[in-house]
Amino acid sequence: MSLMPHVAVKGFFNLCHVAVILMKRVNRRLCFLDYALLALCCGAVAMLVWKMQAGREYDWQWGVIWQYFFRHDAQEGWVANLLMQGLLTTIRLSIWATLLAVVFGTLAGLARVSRSRLSRMLARTYVETVRNLPPLVLVFIFYFFVSSQVMPASGLEDALYGLSTWQRQVVEFLFGPVQGVAAFAAGALTLAIYEGAYIAEIVRAGIESVEHGQWEASASLGFGRFDQLRLVVLPQALKVIIPPLAGQFISTIKDSAIVSVISVQELTFQGLELMASTFRTFEVWTTIAVLYLVLTLLCSYAARRVEARLRWQT
Repeated sequence: MSLMPHVAVKGFFNLCHVAVILMKRVNRRLCFLDYALLALCCGAVAMLVWKMQAGREYDWQWGVIWQYFFRHDAQEGWVANLLMQGLLTTIRLSIWATLLAVVFGTLAGLARVSRSRLSRMLARTYVETVRNLPPLVLVFIFYFFVSSQVMPASGLEDALYGLSTWQRQVVEFLFGPVQGVAAFAAGALTLAIYEGAYIAEIVRAGIESVEHGQWEASASLGFGRFDQLRLVVLPQALKVIIPPLAGQFISTIKDSAIVSVISVQELTFQGLELMASTFRTFEVWTTIAVLYLVLTLLCSYAARRVEARLRWQT
């Protein structure tokens, strides 16, 4: 399966993300360069639209896209269609991957500042190995390992198909369709391990940002190493850790598109399916990009609110 649509969507999102960062400057007085940059961006968009209309004579058919958000079922009424199903799967995948990544990253980050040389070496090996491997390679490694080794050995697939109706509904709400749980688990685990390596460095930097005098003061009160971390150091480090951690969640949403190569039916995968069936390339990928952008902008807004609250409490 070609990765060009995934690269195009991620490239478009990164361009939009840069624009959002530039728009944060509205709190100060705009200068001539700001207006010139805005005019240049508008001109580029206008030129692109004109080229599509005049040069390619492209016939936009947005009506083809809207029907893939929701569909009407004779028994269940209005239900989610392909695009909405893909969006929900992306949200599920990002949440589970982030939760696991926080666990992996926190343990690795604590190991990075441990007194044990072995713990530091193991944590550094994990961080350096994962950060220097392409995520696509990790996706294939964990997909074939989980789907061909772990799932059959655990008997989980047979157990899933033997669930009652309400139990299957709970599983589908949390992980998506039962037949895709193996691919979903492989994708979530891959993203968690990949993002966990970056979270480990965030945790390490947050702990090291706390003054060494805090360690000495807590030690003088008779606290052990664990109590020093739990009661004194980590509460202070959280104010440094949480803002970049929120940014890492946004990165997880963007990186989740890579698992479309193992047939996890998230947003990018559904976009590939729609493009192949409708041949409406521009409409499909513009819609996918907008959905990613809306989702990440909402997360960025929530992250800024959390950061502002932490700054106010400092």
